[in-house]
Amino acid sequence: MTGPKKNARPHGQFYVGCSGWAYSTWKPDFYPSDLPAKKLLNYYATRLNSVEVNYTFRSLPSANTVRTWLDATGASFRFSFKAPQRITHILRLRNCHDALRQFADSIAPVAAANRIGLVLFQLPPNAKADVDRLDAFLDDARAVNLKFAFEFRHESWFCADVYAALRAHSAALCIAESDDLITPEEHTAPFSCYRFRKSEYSAKDLAAVRSKLQTRAAAGDAFAYFKHEETPIGALRAVSVLEGLRSA
Repeated sequence: MTGPKKNARPHGQFYVGCSGWAYSTWKPDFYPSDLPAKKLLNYYATRLNSVEVNYTFRSLPSANTVRTWLDATGASFRFSFKAPQRITHILRLRNCHDALRQFADSIAPVAAANRIGLVLFQLPPNAKADVDRLDAFLDDARAVNLKFAFEFRHESWFCADVYAALRAHSAALCIAESDDLITPEEHTAPFSCYRFRKSEYSAKDLAAVRSKLQTRAAAGDAFAYFKHEETPIGALRAVSVLEGLRSA
């Protein structure tokens, strides 16, 4: 009997990037100093294989904008999107059917091209746990058929009932870490979502991130996004992690 191949491909893939790309202040350490603004995403996609689009938190993209994004990146690149603030901060997951459908329609070309990662629902820090509301929202959201991840910023959400509701709908708990709050490492979906927001990451920290993503990709797709900054430090951290994963 032969054992498993040493270099067998993982069941999922790892997708690493930042929460945005349109930062000319990342020149010259990340972007070439002479790169025009309209080519930033093209270049970004040569170094990282995913991006979390924060633009959609405040505005829905036009069809032309979405087409420009798709044309600027390759077939293996994945776009994740932050859900509109109307859903997370105004309606707070209640009576969101129309808002969710409008959002899903706006990014439908990305899904149709098989280029979509996940949708991040980042709830406000003062939103306390409401399992019934979460469950009702997820029941209604089945129709849009997207991967959902939830970033909770109030500690009351970190409990067994919430995890059970997420698991029942194959939605992920976003494992987010910042200087103020660390989300428990609880996995509730066939894919993983990480947001790395701490102000400092040592070489040892980044090695731990690589190891974690490699482990999670053995179970399903793993998405990880570093904080965008006025400096390119987050993008460079993301590059370090992705290059390490690719060379492992």
